[in-house]
Amino acid sequence: MLYYLFEYINKVFSPPGFKIFRFLSFRMALAAITGLLLSLYLGPKIIKLLVKHQIGEAKKADGPKFHWSKAGTPTMGGIIIILSVIVPVLLWADIKSIYIILILAGTIWLSAVGFLDDYLKVIKKSPNGLIARYKLLGQVLIGLIVGSVIYFSPQFAGVHSVTTVPFLKNVNFDFSILYIPVVIFIVTATSNAVNLTDGLDGLAIGVTIIVMLALVFMSYVTGNAIYSNYLNIIYLPGSGELTVYIAALIGASLGFLWFNSYPAQVFMGDTGSLALGGAFGIIAVLIKKELLIPILGGVFFMETISVIVQRLYFKYTKKKYGEGRRVFKMAPMHHHFEMLGWPEPKIVIRFYIIAIILAIVSLASFKIR
Repeated sequence: MLYYLFEYINKVFSPPGFKIFRFLSFRMALAAITGLLLSLYLGPKIIKLLVKHQIGEAKKADGPKFHWSKAGTPTMGGIIIILSVIVPVLLWADIKSIYIILILAGTIWLSAVGFLDDYLKVIKKSPNGLIARYKLLGQVLIGLIVGSVIYFSPQFAGVHSVTTVPFLKNVNFDFSILYIPVVIFIVTATSNAVNLTDGLDGLAIGVTIIVMLALVFMSYVTGNAIYSNYLNIIYLPGSGELTVYIAALIGASLGFLWFNSYPAQVFMGDTGSLALGGAFGIIAVLIKKELLIPILGGVFFMETISVIVQRLYFKYTKKKYGEGRRVFKMAPMHHHFEMLGWPEPKIVIRFYIIAIILAIVSLASFKIR
């Protein structure tokens, strides 16, 4: 909203220095700083409120026993992140942009789904929270909306179902009529993947920051005619506005990490993890980098695959031998390393290192074409 105010002042009065608010890089910086400061300001207040109302993490019988000491730690802290993203985006972004509308709608919607799940688990004491099919329905619905808008919107004419193929020059892939189902799958998968990764103090939020740092660069060059032409990627006019959202998310996430780092003072809960994962998927879809998701989000991908492999192998061996066997000591994979005796902070830092390497590889794919 301040974006429009400054645009009006600049148009009517043309005061010296006000043109700087037109620059994307300046608004990105403002969004990141606003998100960070707001997160640091809201954090203690929301944590205190959560403690007051005894909104704490429940003991997980299917988790590691040495995590039982974390029971009671305030959860639903994703509220801190979401508020600290929405406010700077409304202040510094062009909220009429289709890119901002879609990413904000997706973030708020998935956060609401996660909030309902947390509410049922923590406050209503429902063991399983929101019924799985209803949670899936919420994810599918926002994926359907995002996919349909991109597929049928004139703004995406000519590239509505096309994506860039990493590492290959002058090669794009057209999903054609399968595009909307693909978007639904991506949004659902990334949303659940971050949710599965959110099991150690600072893990999910730290990896998200690393992924978003890569995405802010990708969004910027995708929305710049000169850079996109130089890098030989799909040019999407207006997509650069996503960098304001991503910068706000990075700032908000850094502020949240201050409270979520080991030992955590607050957990994000599904309120945060479903929204962050969905945001990752939606941004990748909007800038036509869907095929980079398994690489850039490799940590999330690895965590998800470990759960799928564990469950399938357990069911297979139980059917064949009458006794279920496991590939990992515990899934998701971060718990496997805990069971091997690795300290929690060491696992988190090593996963950060892997995420950084994968982010570098993803960025390198723009040049190695």
